[in-house]
Amino acid sequence: MWERVVRFRDMIQAIAQKRAATLTFWQKYGLEATKEAFGVSRATLFRWQRKLKETSGKLEALNKQSTAPKHKRKREIPEAVVNLILAEREQDPRLGKDKLAVLLREDKIADYSASTVGRMLADLKKRGTLSNPKKLSFYARTGRLIERNTKPRKVKLRSKGHSGDLVKADTVIRFTNGIKRYLLTALDCERKFAFAYAYTSRSSKNAAEFLRTFQSVAPFSITHIQTDNGSEFANHFEAEVTTSGLVHFHTYPRCPKMNAEIERFNRTVVEAFVNRNRQLLAYDLEAFNQKLIEWLLWYNTRRPHQSLGQVSPLRYICNQLTAPESQMCWTSTNN
Repeated sequence: MWERVVRFRDMIQAIAQKRAATLTFWQKYGLEATKEAFGVSRATLFRWQRKLKETSGKLEALNKQSTAPKHKRKREIPEAVVNLILAEREQDPRLGKDKLAVLLREDKIADYSASTVGRMLADLKKRGTLSNPKKLSFYARTGRLIERNTKPRKVKLRSKGHSGDLVKADTVIRFTNGIKRYLLTALDCERKFAFAYAYTSRSSKNAAEFLRTFQSVAPFSITHIQTDNGSEFANHFEAEVTTSGLVHFHTYPRCPKMNAEIERFNRTVVEAFVNRNRQLLAYDLEAFNQKLIEWLLWYNTRRPHQSLGQVSPLRYICNQLTAPESQMCWTSTNN
């Protein structure tokens, strides 16, 4: 039964259900009534009926099929054009489509646009007629040339012009007697609700765990998050962002002013809490985090914020809600 439910939900399109209903109407009321009610021809009805018979009555056969032609035209490149491209690429393996288009016109071989020449170059590379130049790096220590595998650079989103809810996250690094610790912090820019947690390493797994914890304790839904370009905010963190359906913004390199709000919170938590508990941070991380949670409870529920009209973040959040919603909105930071 479950397999049938999944098949009906995911494999059978709405148009297939409509076509099946049309066939049922045709069998019950005849051809003329069906043509008038649904506007389909006799040949179409018989074609749908034949598809059902061929698949033993499976409704997937009535899904809308691709209308792409079975036999597509293949681009034919004149031999003179191929010879010129190969000859000019012999002189300069990186000669681009724009320059090749000019040379084709100057030699009166063909008058192609640069985009057409670019498609021809792609076809020649697929056929193996035109070699694809490789990028090599010379390593002085070994004296070897090694091919570089260039990966396409991922386009990063920026929060410029974003006016909705935005959470900013950052990492604070502290040394105590040569021991290195990492404090991950997050702050909602509108409500000033903050969270922090300390870790022994700056890994993307810890950052992903931190994001899940922040989502569980925040008394609101997170939709957008902004971080810098640190390695902890990649890999597992990116996967967690994708799973949660969040929009991930990145700051520009060497531009901390884009994270001004979280930088200000970092200063507050360092001066008010971290500097007074550096021994715990170094030697008893569990006790440090437990004490940090207690301080965050005070910060989010008691500490007045000037930008919020001298009220605490949680009081500000509750003031924006109706009375029934306000009674249900309690932070779960203790968990």
